[in-house]
Amino acid sequence: MLGNSLEYVALVVTDVEATATVFARIFGLQRTDCPVGTASCSVPVFSVGKSALVLFAPDDPFVGGAAKPGLHHIALGIEDLSTAVGLATSQHLSFSDREPIPGLDGTKRIGLAVESTAGVRTYLAELLQFAPTTASWVERIDHIGIASADNNAAIEVFTRRLGYPLESTQTDMEVQIPVESFTSDKYGVVYHTRTPEPVGGLRVAFITTGDCELEFLQDLSPQFSANVVHQQPGTTRQDRGAIARYVAIRGPGLHHLALKVTDINQALSELARAGLSLIDNVGRPGSRRAQIGFIHPKSLNGVLLHLVERQPL
Repeated sequence: MLGNSLEYVALVVTDVEATATVFARIFGLQRTDCPVGTASCSVPVFSVGKSALVLFAPDDPFVGGAAKPGLHHIALGIEDLSTAVGLATSQHLSFSDREPIPGLDGTKRIGLAVESTAGVRTYLAELLQFAPTTASWVERIDHIGIASADNNAAIEVFTRRLGYPLESTQTDMEVQIPVESFTSDKYGVVYHTRTPEPVGGLRVAFITTGDCELEFLQDLSPQFSANVVHQQPGTTRQDRGAIARYVAIRGPGLHHLALKVTDINQALSELARAGLSLIDNVGRPGSRRAQIGFIHPKSLNGVLLHLVERQPL
């Protein structure tokens, strides 16, 4: 394995302090203000399990200075950056930086080219010194959702080249079952069902990075239109449409963040009472026998996030 784990997730938000307040006061996450790059300013960092969330403004030079709100990049923790660069090169991975550049809290980082990582903006980063935390009702990052154009390519990069284990794969499918009825005044009613017809689907692959997974979501049924009904609880067809539309407009890349909680309905109720706008008011079925619930991105200033409750097998 080239890296130890997921070190942090960089989130770009339209209002850093407002989002930091939500994470600290409502989610109960511990905040640390961390020096960033070569600048004299700091950014809010929130420990979540063994990883962290880092908040940036769209114009922050650390994220390129013209970033869209949402998930910007992930950083894989590396004990020895020079050795890791050599290993990555030997695996035919290319870099977006010619040499290591300043990272968080005086560390160094180097970016992998998105062409080498199936569209995932990824950095190899020296380890930070933030202690793991389980202080709130958020246990850890459950997974990072990635809109994928090719799951096989993602598995090739993150498992065979970077060395992270494949946790599981699955196929999500929504079907319609046509029903015919034959109603007679003499013989009564007879119902006949025809072969189910698929109306939307996703191929899903989970790759473990430390105490969470990267979730790659690939459109299984591109022949269907990518209809998306915003601000409503999703179905497999709805989720498939959202992923297809994202890839069509922005290309493959980081899509959403999922946090693991012990009681999703209680957590969603707490968030609603705190004034956050929810897409799901109660948990609904999700991947890996989970119950999930999405928070509207406007409540987190551009970040799409959902909660996950699930028991390990």
